[in-house]
Amino acid sequence: MSSRPSARSFDEMRAVSLEPGFSPYAEGSCLAKFGNTHVLCTASVEENVPPFLRNTGTGWVTAEYGMLPRSTHTRTGREAARGKQSGRTQEIQRLIGRSLRAVTDLSATGERQVRLDCDVIQADGGTRTASITGAWVALHIAFAKLVADGQLKQIPMSDSVAAVSCGIYDGTAVLDLDYPEDSNAQADANFVLTGNGGIVEVQGTAEEDPFSRDLLNRQLDLAFKGVEELTALQKAAVNAG
Repeated sequence: MSSRPSARSFDEMRAVSLEPGFSPYAEGSCLAKFGNTHVLCTASVEENVPPFLRNTGTGWVTAEYGMLPRSTHTRTGREAARGKQSGRTQEIQRLIGRSLRAVTDLSATGERQVRLDCDVIQADGGTRTASITGAWVALHIAFAKLVADGQLKQIPMSDSVAAVSCGIYDGTAVLDLDYPEDSNAQADANFVLTGNGGIVEVQGTAEEDPFSRDLLNRQLDLAFKGVEELTALQKAAVNAG
């Protein structure tokens, strides 16, 4: 019998859905749901690039991340009202941008920028992993639109990329932590992996005692299993979108 609060087995993802084309105005969009974590990801194509890339023929992919005030149990004030972003917000949006750039051929996008907005509607753990997974779908759809419009010859992406959390809960390595697990885990980690098995980024922290290399390897194995499932959902979403 599972000791997880959700009663899932140690290697079981939450129910995941990726709904393409959720926003009618963005060039690409996806509503990513990892259980009770819901993130709206949109991709906006801009015919300009940051100053450091002007006249280079190279494009850029960047990201912004935010949580709506009542995405959690208590209201969190808007960062815009405070006049500054938190360190957490800056760290997550940089992670999203790095993850998507890792599988994008920026030399083939033309001198344009794609801005990914990941807005958390509802949070129950794993908002950054849901953001990365949904953002790839939104970005792929945006590039496909540029191809359809004759602005690109082909989609400038080398692979898919998705992310999932793992952790040590009650002494066991588990896949895809929700908030009750994340807030009580002995360790938690986020794995950003490509569809072909490449590792983009690993973030891992022991919350109590240090964990062993064996437990790290168990988490990595679980992450590959989870991302394999997410990759299949991503491909289905872009084919539908």
